[in-house]
Amino acid sequence: MSSSAGGRDDPEDGRDLRKPFLQTGSWYKMGSRQSSSLLGSTTQILDGGVSVLLCVLIVSLCPIQFGFTCGYSSPTEQSIISDLGLTLSQYSIFGSLANVGAMVGAITSGQMSEYIGRKGSLMIAAVPNVIGWLAISFAKDTSFLYMGRLLEGFGVGVISYTVPVYIAEIAPQDKRGSLGSVNQLSITIGIMLAYLLGMFVSWRVLAILGALPCLIVIPGLFFIPESPRWLAKMGMTEEFEMSLQVLRGFDTDISVEANDIKRAVASSCKKTTVRFADLKRKRYWFPLMLGIGLLLLQQLSGINGVLFYSTTIFESAGVSSSNFATFCLGAIQVIATGVNLWLMDRVGRRLLLIVSSSAMTVSLAVVAIAFYIEGSVSADSNLYADMGILSLIGVVAFVISFSLGMGAIPWLIMAEILPVSIKGLAGSVAVLTNWLTSFAITMSANLLLDWSPGGTFTMYAAVAAFTVAFVTLWVPETKGRTLEEIQSSFR
Repeated sequence: MSSSAGGRDDPEDGRDLRKPFLQTGSWYKMGSRQSSSLLGSTTQILDGGVSVLLCVLIVSLCPIQFGFTCGYSSPTEQSIISDLGLTLSQYSIFGSLANVGAMVGAITSGQMSEYIGRKGSLMIAAVPNVIGWLAISFAKDTSFLYMGRLLEGFGVGVISYTVPVYIAEIAPQDKRGSLGSVNQLSITIGIMLAYLLGMFVSWRVLAILGALPCLIVIPGLFFIPESPRWLAKMGMTEEFEMSLQVLRGFDTDISVEANDIKRAVASSCKKTTVRFADLKRKRYWFPLMLGIGLLLLQQLSGINGVLFYSTTIFESAGVSSSNFATFCLGAIQVIATGVNLWLMDRVGRRLLLIVSSSAMTVSLAVVAIAFYIEGSVSADSNLYADMGILSLIGVVAFVISFSLGMGAIPWLIMAEILPVSIKGLAGSVAVLTNWLTSFAITMSANLLLDWSPGGTFTMYAAVAAFTVAFVTLWVPETKGRTLEEIQSSFR
């Protein structure tokens, strides 16, 4: 039976069924007794959540590459400028081009993942990433540097949408929060590795190391199943059921979950196109507003501006090695995000968001107050030194608070709440909003901090305080509910 057509339902409801661009991960098909017996010896390691965990571990290499791209420009600035004879403005362009590439990737990510599948999208993201890192490593002038950074950014833009969606769609409902947090944990690990390795190897070697995660992902994608929900939407019944079976374990009865997914997909796909007029309906505009709102507030909290300014804060607090201190800040992010992974399916998304944004508000207010006082006293006074230390404590507390909730949860909720029928378009819009805001915050941080450090952190604190109200009033709890239950609740 043909894997591309033989497993499809007859499109009696008139659905416009798309053909997948990349068909991989077919090793688990059990269409005959022979293939079943061949797989018999592997069922123990693929049983239940273990197979889901293996899938998550493979795709989580993509956000490690995401984090490595974000962290690469910090430890390499002086050496790249010196070796290639760049001006500071040329290097600033190099750093910001990742955001430009990510915006392009974000625009295409949603529709791409709908037309060619989640794994096909990750393959298309991984290949330019590898080429981009190699271009940077062998660069002799700005042309290769800029091209490499744009290619990296494009891959990161696609990864930032596709990985959370894929994990949310394959994970069991009771583990979806913890597994979804692996995405943000991997990003922080990537940032930390870039900071750490950047202290010991040259920028060219560091670029080669940056290509390794995606070099592993490319063959890895051939050994994991496609998202069962995407296969169901495509009408590929045989592939859908086998994908779900291998994810839940070969001895698990998947009939109830499979029927729920089929019903939800059938209901959402009765109408193939959603017009802008349809977005007036609550089932569409409300989850879209929540997804965009959380990803917007995540960046408006100033996290990128704070991390960008952290080296200066460390220097003002009297820290002798600002590079080592920046690495320590990256390590703190990893630990705090790991705690978030443990808490996600225990206390719920909503409570973690409220606690996280409340603690962010207090931390940012402390930093703002410290800067206001620092600006009004003599630089030789003890109070000035104390305020430098207080601002350092506030920044560390802010990063911990962000990592406990606002770092991971907006991406997870975006993947959970968007209806199947608008997920591609709406997901692209939400991710693009996040990257545009990230670009704006990164570009404006220096100007704002030169204008008034205290005023800048006051604005960030106000956004964090608004986030508390936004989550309290509108964000629903999604812990312990299937994706179909979450999405049907907006009708």
